[in-house]
Amino acid sequence: MNWQRILRVLPLVAILLFLASCSKKTPTLNLLVWEGYADASFVKAFEEQNHCKISASYMGSSDELTTKLNGGAASNYDIISPSSDVATFIVNKGFAAPLDLSKLPAYTQLSAQLTSLPLVRANGQVYGVPFMWGPDPLLYDSAVFPTPPDSWNILWEPKYRGKISVWDDLSTLYMTAQVLGYDKPDPSQLYNLTDEQLEAVKKKALELKPNIRKMWSTGGELTNLFQNHEVVAAMGWPLMTNQLRKINFPIGETIPKENTTGWIDHLMITAASDNKDLAYMFLEYMIEAQTQKKVTDVTGYTPANPQAGHFMTPEEVKSLHLDDVDAYQRRLYFWQNVPRRAKYNEIWNEVKAAQ
Repeated sequence: MNWQRILRVLPLVAILLFLASCSKKTPTLNLLVWEGYADASFVKAFEEQNHCKISASYMGSSDELTTKLNGGAASNYDIISPSSDVATFIVNKGFAAPLDLSKLPAYTQLSAQLTSLPLVRANGQVYGVPFMWGPDPLLYDSAVFPTPPDSWNILWEPKYRGKISVWDDLSTLYMTAQVLGYDKPDPSQLYNLTDEQLEAVKKKALELKPNIRKMWSTGGELTNLFQNHEVVAAMGWPLMTNQLRKINFPIGETIPKENTTGWIDHLMITAASDNKDLAYMFLEYMIEAQTQKKVTDVTGYTPANPQAGHFMTPEEVKSLHLDDVDAYQRRLYFWQNVPRRAKYNEIWNEVKAAQ
């Protein structure tokens, strides 16, 4: 009789255990973003407020992002942070969901210079929110260069053999094209180079190979290269400048006379996301002025929400160029869609493979 009772109760116990386990399940947002965009200093508050978990993976280049999405990984992520060189491609391929801007009250606070660009617009809809923007500056060890280098040509100087680093990214081709003057008179030519120009860029990039200690693919790699005194100059991000200054490394950052390329990072909700409501809440949180200030503290990037400046010191506002955005942006050639990206990658792979 006791056994009969136990057998009758067992299904009920199993159901209760199942319901209990379900009730304890924590919603998770999966991110594929650039380094610095899921730091605990600002993500933890969102997790606590919304009783959820943020799980972030990091990408080292725009091509890494598009390769993963093209390879079927889009359904693995709820939010991505494409830069301006691939944002349009991602929209056109259907990887991003159109946004209901009424769910993002802080969107109206974002810089009109950024939201008015066509990068993430299609068929009358918006597919991403501008998040952070900034340059690809020349970083240098100020103990080696007491005066900031004034030209990208410094990277080619023979005396720095084996002491230079460049990004394992098409941006290195853009920079090389600038050294050759292909941005004159139209900077957008950097993203529309002819076959003849690409061959010249390849030749010039190959001449740089003896000076390259290592091509970095993550911010942490370049930070370590400087910290270990393996390199004295590199193309980098303000993120590495921030990281090195925090450990009192004598790092300098400058935009050479040739100017430099720059980027606008967007946040997008993937079309395949099953957590769109929570994703909207995350996007709203990330573009609010106070959060933008916190992201800037980690990355050194300029916030898309100018109201973040209300939470900064005058020195911070000036260092992020929020005091004169127009003048600063004239020195940056923001990444654009590259129609012949496959050809650029072919050239870049030939440069990397050369001994």
